[in-house]
Amino acid sequence: MIAAKKVGIKSQTIRMPASTSEDELLKKIDELNNDKTVDGILIQLPVPEHISERKVCQAVDPRKDVDGFHLTNIGKLTCNLDTFVPCTALGVIELLKRSHIKTFGKNVVVCGRSKNVGLPISLLLHADARNELPGHEATVILCHRNTPPEELTFFAKRADIIISATGVVNLIKPEMVKPGACIIDVGITRITTPEGKSKIVGDVDFEGCKPIAGHITPVPGGVGPMTVAMLMVNTLTAAKKLAEEQNGS
Repeated sequence: MIAAKKVGIKSQTIRMPASTSEDELLKKIDELNNDKTVDGILIQLPVPEHISERKVCQAVDPRKDVDGFHLTNIGKLTCNLDTFVPCTALGVIELLKRSHIKTFGKNVVVCGRSKNVGLPISLLLHADARNELPGHEATVILCHRNTPPEELTFFAKRADIIISATGVVNLIKPEMVKPGACIIDVGITRITTPEGKSKIVGDVDFEGCKPIAGHITPVPGGVGPMTVAMLMVNTLTAAKKLAEEQNGS
């Protein structure tokens, strides 16, 4: 991985055929769990249909779960406790922080409720400051595929921050955005242009919303690089904590 090399993290990609059995994959994860030279483990999702994604994610040592998908880490996140947070969600929060976007008391609409992106983003944004995670104190409305279109529009037009992670092209349109709103596009969809070229697009009508929004992220080049950066942060955190355990400090 290029990013890992740049920051001095040694990485290894273990490629296993799609025909790999669940037991074989679990055995490999167990080997990595017990390898003291390994600080972080990332499972490339989705896994083949014959393998349980939850079982595989649950097999990773929570101390090495740099993706933040283990139930132990998800549970801690719901309680605002210090833990590994899914990298994309962490990247969104870092974007808001670095862009000086205030969240305290702000109305936020999150589109998409996936356990790896939409839900953790919502949990982070509504967290208070009374526990171990930073308090962002936003009023969060979580919309999903069963949210009626007119309701989504109603909520979005009143939102100070719109975060979309659905994979639905042009879900967020200009008429849904209030002037000055911050829009973070997490969606990634590959389409074919009329010219027959392959192109990556997000959930937001970027050109239409850009003149209205106060801040807006592009796709590609917006949240994607932040996700990779947060993976590096989580890996460094895991390495430090494991080293402290081994040294008895």
